[in-house]
Amino acid sequence: MRVFEKPTLQRGDFAFQCLAGPQQVSGESLFDLRDHFGLKLTKHMPFAVLKDDEGHGYAMVRAVNAPGTSPNPTRFIYQSTRLDGQNYRIDKPRSAAQARTEFATRAFENGAAVWTNQPGEEGQPWRITASGERLTWKEEGLFDLQGPLLGTGMQWYLPGRDWGTFYVSQVYDLQGTCEGRPVKGLIALDQAWMAEGGAIHFKKDLVVNNNMHVIWWTFATVYKDGTWDVGSFMVGHDHLGYAIFQDHTGKVRVTTDIEGLASHKPGSYFVDKARIVLEGGEEWEFLPDARGEMVDFVGGFPITAQQQGRWRRVGDTREPDRWLGWGESDRRNGSARNVRGADL
Repeated sequence: MRVFEKPTLQRGDFAFQCLAGPQQVSGESLFDLRDHFGLKLTKHMPFAVLKDDEGHGYAMVRAVNAPGTSPNPTRFIYQSTRLDGQNYRIDKPRSAAQARTEFATRAFENGAAVWTNQPGEEGQPWRITASGERLTWKEEGLFDLQGPLLGTGMQWYLPGRDWGTFYVSQVYDLQGTCEGRPVKGLIALDQAWMAEGGAIHFKKDLVVNNNMHVIWWTFATVYKDGTWDVGSFMVGHDHLGYAIFQDHTGKVRVTTDIEGLASHKPGSYFVDKARIVLEGGEEWEFLPDARGEMVDFVGGFPITAQQQGRWRRVGDTREPDRWLGWGESDRRNGSARNVRGADL
C-alpha cells in the first residue's frame, strides 16, 4: 500500500504516479499524429548502439520532430569509440555531414511509417522506416541498418497538474554496415507526447524540469543462446517509478513497485554501479561498458549524463551477444528515491 507523506495534494496532482503497460506496434500507430490524454506528439527518437568485429562501438540518435512542434536542440548525433579509444565521443565532422533536418517528410508505404530529409536540404540524405515487423535506417555515406522488432512495444503515462508525459518505446534488433564495417546491435524507437509547446529534456518536461528522476533506462540484451531481455524503467522521487520487462517467452511484466540506487564515480556524473529492485525482491544490476561514457554530452544537451552499458538480473550467467543500455542518471537529482543529490 502506498503512503502519501503529503496528503494535501492539489486537484490534478497524483504525486508522480505512473501508469505503464505493453502496446502493440504497427506502422499505422507509428505514423499516427493523434493526441493522447490531451498531450501533443513531440517527436520520434531513434537511438541505437552497435559494435563491429573489433569491439568498437557506434551510437547514433536522430530527432524526427512531429509537424508544428517546438523541437529541443537535438537534430542528429553520431558517436564512436574509434575517435579516442576511451569513450563514446561525438564525431563532429561525420555528424555535421548529414542533413540537419528539423521537420522530416512523412509518408506511409507498404504498412510502414517513412521519414526522410527534406528534398534539396543541405547535407547527406537519410531515410527511416518503421512498422510492427521491421525498422530500417540509412544515413547516406555513413551507415545502413535494418532488423526485426524484438518483442512488443512499451508505454507509460505520467499525469501532472499542468503538464503530463505519455511515452512509447519499441526495440528492434539491427545489423548492417557502419563506416563500411559490418555491425550489429539494437535500437529503441521512442515517441513522446507532452503539453503543447513541450520538448523532452527541455521544456514542460514533467520529470526533467522538476529534477525528479534518479535512474531512467531502456535496455535490451540478446544472448548467445538466442534468448533475450527487453525493458524500460524509471526510478525517481515522490512516487515516480515504473518497470516494463519482457523476454523471449512472450511474457510481459509490469510494475510501479520499483526502487533503485545509483552510485556515481568520485568527481563524475557517470555511475559506476546502479541497481533496481522490483516489488521488493527481484534485483537487476547495471554493468557499465568500459568505454560507455558519452562524455561530450556533459555540460551540453541533454543535461543528464548519457551512458551505455548492460542491465542483467542479478545472478544471470547467460553470455551476451549484443546489447543496448543507453540510459541516464543525474547525480544532482540524487542516488535513490527521495534522497536528493548535489552537483559536483
